[in-house]
Amino acid sequence: MKTLKIAIQKSGRLNEKSVEILKNCGLSFENYKSSLIATVANFPLEILFLRDDDIPEYVQDGIADLGIVGENVIIEAGADVSYLQPLGFGKCTLKIAVQSTSNITELSQLNGKAIATSYPVILQKYLSENNVDAQIRNISGSVEIGPGLGLSDAIFDIVSTGGTLKSNGLKAFKNVMDSQAVLIASKGMELNPEVLELLQRIQSVLRAKATKYVVLNVAKENLQAVVDLLPGVKSPTVVPLFEEGWVAVHSVIAEEDFWEKINGLKLAGAEGIVVMPIEKIIT
Repeated sequence: MKTLKIAIQKSGRLNEKSVEILKNCGLSFENYKSSLIATVANFPLEILFLRDDDIPEYVQDGIADLGIVGENVIIEAGADVSYLQPLGFGKCTLKIAVQSTSNITELSQLNGKAIATSYPVILQKYLSENNVDAQIRNISGSVEIGPGLGLSDAIFDIVSTGGTLKSNGLKAFKNVMDSQAVLIASKGMELNPEVLELLQRIQSVLRAKATKYVVLNVAKENLQAVVDLLPGVKSPTVVPLFEEGWVAVHSVIAEEDFWEKINGLKLAGAEGIVVMPIEKIIT
């Protein structure tokens, strides 16, 4: 059995969530903060801790079989890898921003302007697709200071909350790309049995995070109205209660529909609603 290698960010905004999802998959490893490599005790896997910019190339070249990294980093690197699973964390948007006092309101007004960025490949593709001829100034570090220093007329960077833009006297102008962390693999590894096993574990964790387990009591006369609101994984489980004419219903609710469904269940006659987190859902 081959020992797989998975590359994740050593430090930064994706590190903690990457470690968390691997541990939630039942993988046992320690000392990851003090080492560049951690060995998983109960699965044929080694974890490599790298700079996020290096992860796509390591996976493309087969040095790592798998990787967890932002979509934006993969596209910027132009890496030829297989996308296995979006992971739902590390979400951000890459945006063009201008100074708060700028009179730029149309994309065409960027013609002849200078734009500072750490993502020149993504930016150039976007500008070319929109027939904009701007000067791209590739800088690393804090691109937000570019307009204030007279280095550029605009910037193109990751925006999560917008607080950094505002604190530097900038405003978002155009959304270019939405990004999140994804699980990637080297070409040809998609059908590897251990890769498929790890992917199944990750998917079960993601499904569980997206749902809540619900148990409630309802009179039989109101059962159909309640069941109509609860599709469950396949269908709800209905169990008779000791009290005549009443049943307990067990099901799951999508996190995004949670409060709307709970209010609907109460109106349909549900009582004693108990909501619990789910550790894993395996289909």
